[in-house]
Amino acid sequence: METFKAPFKGRSLLNWIDWTPSEIETLLDLSLQVKAEAHRGEVHQRFLGKTIALVFEKRSTRTRSSFETAFGEEGGHPVFMSTEDIQLGGKESVKDTARVLGRMFNAIEFRGYRQEHVEQLAEFSGVPVINGLTDEFHPTQALADIMTLKENFEELKGLHLAYCGDGRNNVARSLMLICAKMGIHFSIFSPKELFPDEGISEICRPFAEKSGAKIQISDKMDVVEGADALYTDVWVSMGEEALKERRIGLLSPYQINGALMQATGKSGTIFMHCLPAVKGQEVTEDVFESTASRVWDEAENRKHTIKAIMLGLL
Repeated sequence: METFKAPFKGRSLLNWIDWTPSEIETLLDLSLQVKAEAHRGEVHQRFLGKTIALVFEKRSTRTRSSFETAFGEEGGHPVFMSTEDIQLGGKESVKDTARVLGRMFNAIEFRGYRQEHVEQLAEFSGVPVINGLTDEFHPTQALADIMTLKENFEELKGLHLAYCGDGRNNVARSLMLICAKMGIHFSIFSPKELFPDEGISEICRPFAEKSGAKIQISDKMDVVEGADALYTDVWVSMGEEALKERRIGLLSPYQINGALMQATGKSGTIFMHCLPAVKGQEVTEDVFESTASRVWDEAENRKHTIKAIMLGLL
């Protein structure tokens, strides 16, 4: 078996709150390393003899593909479990499920609704747990986004990332948190009704003060001035389908289109999206397909950052 010294052996990744900027940089460096290895066609077996439970309450393309291929390519055995396959929080409590999975697997990934469930898995399983998405946080997506910024601009500190649309969703919250840690200026251009809650702003404030990041939240377009990247997500999140018509009416003025890209005042502004995208709603097709778009780099980087996270924790 190939030897690899995991820098954060035994830790869990539930959000970025208790990770230092230098620790996040270590994961970014590892992400760039494994991406370079993949592009050179190298084969490694650093997870040989290891197993991971992939627990999914919510459907996924990128998260499932990233975890399964990254773990399998390294010689490990990923086991996918939907809510139809196990008794998570139904017939069996999350606490009891955690204690069973912890006896059988080297790690657990959870993608679902409640943050408290991923926290219970981490508390009671005794193995590293990775948050693949909850209603509150999406840390693996945020790391892939920061990696994409690093590839485009090299230096992260002092960059300006502007998020346009639903400012209180898990992606916006996670980006605010990681940007506050890394010294990236972060703006949210959103209707007042969808501003992030004060709780996440309170969490981010001391991190931003320490790193020098500025955080701005506004329903005025001038908040995107000077942005190096404009970012958006779908207007209707999973579980909120009944709100579709209201959301479209509320968020239409916050669409990323050619005019909003020009409003940054920078010719080199890039476009980012966590995918899947509803073209014609949160972004116009011409921007999505333009040379400014980095959405496929972000999608690929989900795999490399997730492999790096698993290497770091296992």
